[in-house]
Amino acid sequence: MRYDSAKHILSTAAAAVCALAMTVGLAACGGSGNTTASASGSSSAAPSSSSASSSLVKMTGIKASGEVGQKPTITFDSTPYTVPDGGYAILQEGNGDTLEEGDRICMQSVAISAKTGAEIYSSWENATPDCAAVLDSSQLRSGLLDVFKGQKVGMLIAMGVNDTTATDDAQKSYVMASTVVSKSRDLTRAEGDAVTDVPSNLPKVTLDGNGKPSIDINGYQSDGTLVAQPLIKGKGAQVTSSSTAVVKYTGWLLDGTQFDSSWDKNTTFNASMSGGVFTGWTEGLTGQTVGSQVLLVVPPDKGYGSTAQGSIPANSTLVFVVDILAAY
Repeated sequence: MRYDSAKHILSTAAAAVCALAMTVGLAACGGSGNTTASASGSSSAAPSSSSASSSLVKMTGIKASGEVGQKPTITFDSTPYTVPDGGYAILQEGNGDTLEEGDRICMQSVAISAKTGAEIYSSWENATPDCAAVLDSSQLRSGLLDVFKGQKVGMLIAMGVNDTTATDDAQKSYVMASTVVSKSRDLTRAEGDAVTDVPSNLPKVTLDGNGKPSIDINGYQSDGTLVAQPLIKGKGAQVTSSSTAVVKYTGWLLDGTQFDSSWDKNTTFNASMSGGVFTGWTEGLTGQTVGSQVLLVVPPDKGYGSTAQGSIPANSTLVFVVDILAAY
């Protein structure tokens, strides 16, 4: 069972219907559609036909028991429980660090059927929490940022979901109870030790004062193999084959023409190593560390191949400079 609880429950775009679909394995929620995003990941979930209102309503008649920061037991005063659209409740106060705007939060969740009161999903048995959500007004449902700000790690929030697309009556209306188990801050640019033994024949990268890269192709001629050359070696967690890496990047053709840059848009991209990015990214970024800056030279067979993509001609070798800001 696959479920991306935190981001899909909290995001404005996906709202609650996407969360339920992911919970019960009914559907996957897609990402952005621009050229490079399809190669290197997605920064947000796609809109869905949610019946949930963007306004928030405090829920009553729901309780949690158990130790703060551990898997809770959720009960309703009676069933079937009526879930209001946009319903939420703080069921337990946390006792850890204070949550602030811009924090990335990691959450463990349980879903409880409003019809039966039975648990229909739990992430607690998985040792890896969902760290997809960032406390940012552009990513959260309307009003939720103020709900989280000032709370503490360990807080337990319940969110009500009504999904008219569900085929199972027990899954048409439910409550997702999510515990914030940790928080962190994404980097804003690559940070670490400069790599001093970069081969001299590779394209040369220059950074401006904010860390934005520019490139000198340096007469480089690709031999058809993938190049994944760290330029800065970060000291953070390693990107694994199942990670999602939060990155900033710029991409060029081998003649030096820039075709896209998240720096120009002041955005980041979420690049899933387990799907949704082409082979040159998965092979080139897996094993790198958070904080690193990586020069990728992606041959056609590990990129778009014989298919043209917007301004990218068919059979193009692509050059990227990728800053790895976080991984979850």
